[in-house]
Amino acid sequence: MEAEVKRLDSELELIYEEVDSLLAATLGVDDHVDLETLKTVAEHPPFDRADLEVAVPVPEPAPNPPEPALAHPPAPRGLGALFGKKRHAKAVEKARAAYEIAVAAWQEELAAIATVNEAAKKEHAEAEAQRNIDLERERARYDAECAKREAEAEKHNEGVDALIVNLGYGTVEAVQDYVSIVLSNSVYPDSFPVNHEFDFDPAAAELRLRVLVPSPASLPDTRLHKYVKSTDEITKTTLSQKAQRDRYCSAVFQVALRSLHEVFEADRRGIIKTIALEVGTHTIDPATGRDDFFLFVATGAERLAFLELDLSNVVPDATLAHLGASVSKNPFALVVADASGVRRS
Repeated sequence: MEAEVKRLDSELELIYEEVDSLLAATLGVDDHVDLETLKTVAEHPPFDRADLEVAVPVPEPAPNPPEPALAHPPAPRGLGALFGKKRHAKAVEKARAAYEIAVAAWQEELAAIATVNEAAKKEHAEAEAQRNIDLERERARYDAECAKREAEAEKHNEGVDALIVNLGYGTVEAVQDYVSIVLSNSVYPDSFPVNHEFDFDPAAAELRLRVLVPSPASLPDTRLHKYVKSTDEITKTTLSQKAQRDRYCSAVFQVALRSLHEVFEADRRGIIKTIALEVGTHTIDPATGRDDFFLFVATGAERLAFLELDLSNVVPDATLAHLGASVSKNPFALVVADASGVRRS
């Protein structure tokens, strides 16, 4: 149980570290995306029917039995030569008859073996022919799959080339596609997931960006865990309201600066001159019981002025004030920012 307490506190510490360093986590990363790196090369798996490339083994023919030999009975000697001639003649006749029977059986066996060998040879030829048919079919299937992968890679790369060209012209769709790629590369911790909504106004060279952060209730409120031996239970102490408020507000303000930083840094061409930013959350309004959007930060940031900031040394809420942002006095309590004097997305 004490080990479990350590594990829980370690997980909690990691979550708080991630939330407290949302801005710092992106400053060491070059947010520019080299679109050439998005091109792909078709990768083909090995041919999955390599077994068909191996010829069917030729069967070994069944061996022929040895040809029977005529066994002559020994010629009589001595008195047998005088009185056993008839007996010997009968023995010779009997041996020849047995030999003829053995030869006939042998010839039948030869014919049977020849039939078996011929059948095996035919079966092998059919199997080999079928293997070649199957190999040709599977090769055609594999080649078609490879061709499809090649075509998909080519189509993808043509799309990347088109995006590069159109981004050079600053077309709306290309700019929005590029921003989508940039923001999808912005990895937030699982404990504080962030979503983006945006559109680009080419006439004003302005990106209207809305960033959705988790609600205050999504963050843990635990300070520490403790094992109570007397009850054999793990209890927890709760963070003060001030600590919870400070952490959530800091996270919201860090996300605002991080979002501006990532887009401006990624846009090396300087296509986006200004960003009209909103940061808020969707959650249940305790006053109405209905889901609503709560705006916490609203600002219009200009590219050149923003890039002069050294975000590694700033206090986020002070920086937002410097940018003329409208900021909620208490995002943790779902207090909405007064954005009446700020250009909004």
